[in-house]
Amino acid sequence: MRGQNTRRSLLGLLSYFGLLSFVNAQLSQDFVVPYTDQEPELADFTGMLPSEAMREKMAMVTDFVQREPDGGAPSTQRTEVYLAFDENNFYAVFLAFDDEPDQVRANLSPRESIDNDDVVGVLIDTFNNQRTGYSFRSSPLGVQSDGRWQEVSESPGLDTSYEAVWDSDGQLTDQGYMVKLAIPMRTLRFPEANQQTWRIMLERQIPRTSEQAYWPAYSNTIQGRLNQAARMTGVTDVSPGRNILLIPFAFARDFDVLDPDRPGGPGFNADTEENLGLDAKFVFRDSLVLDATFNPDFSQVESDQPQVTLNQRFEVRFPERRPFFLENADYFATEGSLLFTRRIVDPQVGFKFTGRQGAWGVGSMVMNDEAPGQGRAPTDPLAGETADIGILRVFRDFGDQSRVGMLYSDRQFGDSWNTINSVDTRLKLNETWSTILQFIDSETLLESGERLSGVQRNIRLDRRGRNLRMHVHKIDTTAGFRADLAFLNRNYSPDSDGIHWNTTYLFWPTDSRINSWGPTVRFNHIDDQTGLRIYAQTRPEIEFNFDGQTSLAIGTEKLRERLRPQDFPGLADNRDYPQETVFVSFETQALATLGLSATLESGEAINLSPPVGVEPEVVDASKAELTAFWRPIDRLRIDSTFLYTELEDPNGAGSIFTNEIFRTKFNYQFTKEWSLRFIVQQDDIQPGAASLTSLGRDRNTNYDVLVRYVINPWSSLFFGYNTNSSNFELVDMGSGTEIVRTDDLRRDGDQLFVKFSYLLQP
Repeated sequence: MRGQNTRRSLLGLLSYFGLLSFVNAQLSQDFVVPYTDQEPELADFTGMLPSEAMREKMAMVTDFVQREPDGGAPSTQRTEVYLAFDENNFYAVFLAFDDEPDQVRANLSPRESIDNDDVVGVLIDTFNNQRTGYSFRSSPLGVQSDGRWQEVSESPGLDTSYEAVWDSDGQLTDQGYMVKLAIPMRTLRFPEANQQTWRIMLERQIPRTSEQAYWPAYSNTIQGRLNQAARMTGVTDVSPGRNILLIPFAFARDFDVLDPDRPGGPGFNADTEENLGLDAKFVFRDSLVLDATFNPDFSQVESDQPQVTLNQRFEVRFPERRPFFLENADYFATEGSLLFTRRIVDPQVGFKFTGRQGAWGVGSMVMNDEAPGQGRAPTDPLAGETADIGILRVFRDFGDQSRVGMLYSDRQFGDSWNTINSVDTRLKLNETWSTILQFIDSETLLESGERLSGVQRNIRLDRRGRNLRMHVHKIDTTAGFRADLAFLNRNYSPDSDGIHWNTTYLFWPTDSRINSWGPTVRFNHIDDQTGLRIYAQTRPEIEFNFDGQTSLAIGTEKLRERLRPQDFPGLADNRDYPQETVFVSFETQALATLGLSATLESGEAINLSPPVGVEPEVVDASKAELTAFWRPIDRLRIDSTFLYTELEDPNGAGSIFTNEIFRTKFNYQFTKEWSLRFIVQQDDIQPGAASLTSLGRDRNTNYDVLVRYVINPWSSLFFGYNTNSSNFELVDMGSGTEIVRTDDLRRDGDQLFVKFSYLLQP
């Protein structure tokens, strides 16, 4: 330990006195990747040594540099990467040496589930524009994870919703492990040119020591990642060729659900459903993509991760999972989430065109949505009607990771419509500072005939550095602003004018068990358009980070929230609700077979579910969120989540309500393709006395069993069974059937389904 601490101290001094200059000099270097006429295999690297043929046909890079925990220091473990290309693929073979090979974390798991394993990967910016890149990562056993890295978007970072078809192979050795990546050219989008200039960055993650190492150096003193990648030349005479992807799917189910409208009284409605559809993808001029979908496959074979939705004023955001919306989704991203595709619930047909030509990028989408016309009374003239949706996004990149763009969206349903016009720009000011400016105009005609118009203005300033990190954001939204396809949380809600500010300062000790620590202070102040304060938040906390991806945070929060009559029915005038909360959170993946995360909060909250006719009051509140994963054997992973919320009367009258959500997922992986998954989820709302809340008892239990065979993201076979029970019962009241709550759980629906899709590349 003393030697390690001495090394950290010395490296810290070297970084301070000039290592950063060395790193910046390295960033400008060019790297030439050679052509190979022989596809590399792991057998060519037996003993963690390349064969003579591979040594001549592939280029080798090494000397990985840490980003964390010892920024700028050489990686603690040696990594060699051999790179080459041919007409069809780009190849990367990683030789990941380890002083403790028995400590390498490698588990057979589903695709994308490699968060606690050792990882190697490659990031490729095929347009050399330092804005977006393709990320391909693998565990030591060849389990894949991919995504798109975004520098210029509403949420910079890795978008893991991206899915690609590529090959990987991995093998543990007595010196560490080896991984081969083969990335098809037809999977990538790149300029139409004989000679390509790409940017490349290689990575290695060692979770037991929280080490992130990269080649070339990826410094956290500089904002951005792709601008620090090495320029790679040598790729010549390549093309995706005739890149057509056809993905037909078939879905069939047999279901039995509670039917309150069944003739003759309460009972179940047994039925079957069959569905056929097609997703198609056509690539033109290497970088332009047309996606088409007919009767798209929007069935979801796994439920969303649970979130607390009770006693919330603003909706909770769930991620998009549907394939049609994932290709080049970042093309439509702006600072305000103007396109939240889960607003498009049930489309029948749709087309999407995205791509780049030089510095210009374009994204467009047209489709319908059958959901607004469903569930309406037969006499409603809009029953069975669909909403028509059109979106256009155009942007131009310039300078050093700067961009200017516009977005137009239109949604029409019957005689009502909502139109959005937005202009935005991102300016990178220097290596650490950037800003985003956006102006949005909305025009709306409601079904009632009322017309609304409004604007939203965004001004954002960010600083990213190793020590000081800052985010300042001013958002001004008028009362008539409406965006039917957007996700608008508290900060973006109509009739608000606010500013929020987050500042973090990190210390990086060189002679301590703590890798980094530092305080974060968050401020949020929101007025309405008259200048009346409606929300004020101060949230200071301090966080400590250790090896093993372990962190501990402690903090407090003070809120002053004002509710107006338009915010809560029944309020006679404006009321102020001061609240205080303390919290602690802990997370660790120090153990190879067990990971834990826990957040505990205690303080005050507003009871937004008071008895009818009673105004909301500030009450005592307790919250807990616990998550864990456990690998009892390397093929079995058990993930559990427990969410607990309790509100209590501050005057001693007892509990107002408790809400307990429990979810456990068992996944057994037979091979990389075959797996068995079982999920049980329970949601229980236990109200207190009727004098304290208007809530009723609500219990729900759901079981899911699924057998999966997944060749790639688009070729898969699923067999599943789902059953749901709740404490609701159908009762014949003589004058009609009513649903009433009971003390016991009763089955209210189940289904047996099969789903098949297959990727065709003619």
